[in-house]
Amino acid sequence: MSHAAPSPNKRSLLRSVAKGVIVAFLGSVCVYILLLLTLGPVQTGPHTASRRTQCKNNLKQLALALHNYHDEYGCFPPAYVADKHGRPMHSWRVLLLPFLEFKPVYERYRFDEPWDGPHNRELASLQMNLFRCPADEGPGANTSYLVVVGPKTVFPGTKTVKISEINGGTSNTILLVEVVNSGIKWTEPRDLSDVEAIRGINPKSGFGISSHHEGGAQITFVDGSVRFFLDDTPPDHLQSFLDRDADKLEPRLPAN
Repeated sequence: MSHAAPSPNKRSLLRSVAKGVIVAFLGSVCVYILLLLTLGPVQTGPHTASRRTQCKNNLKQLALALHNYHDEYGCFPPAYVADKHGRPMHSWRVLLLPFLEFKPVYERYRFDEPWDGPHNRELASLQMNLFRCPADEGPGANTSYLVVVGPKTVFPGTKTVKISEINGGTSNTILLVEVVNSGIKWTEPRDLSDVEAIRGINPKSGFGISSHHEGGAQITFVDGSVRFFLDDTPPDHLQSFLDRDADKLEPRLPAN
């Protein structure tokens, strides 16, 4: 069966429609490219939420391991183990390895040399995902989870603290915090100071409690709960939650 060829008017109309579709498509592509160049990659809601959930799970596992350490030794680990001169040698994260099912890594670690000694330096380069928020963009061997070191916190340097000594309440005293792009190797005996921690959540300058989660950062308490602290949390609220003996101020928290 033969078909009649389109008339000149129809051919002209089809060409016009085709041109219009092409122009609209190219225009959409240009706008999308311009947005990418201006705003950067856009994170989708479900993906962002899943990374925050995984981060929360990491913090809960670390809190559980800290409690298992406490059950074994009657106290939480020190923030770091020091040599006879007071120089930090080994991190609490290394001491926690047997309670995180990383005993083979723990057995390879040598306590007769510092964390960055010739043997331990190789372990420091391992990527330990449990010590790292999936939203963190820093090197894979760096940690996103730190304790806060200070005379009134749960981790006063080389000294250890028992749960019975936390008079401010386990549900109201900070155990772990999140710090984005910390620059700290997971084996490194370095954490966040109490002075740095009270700069606020996601401080505009300096080292502090921070994350890539929109609007705030996650903090773990001694009872194992994880709460999301908003960017506008006042520094005095953070200070009260860090003090293991202080009465607590109630921060503004979003609904979970």
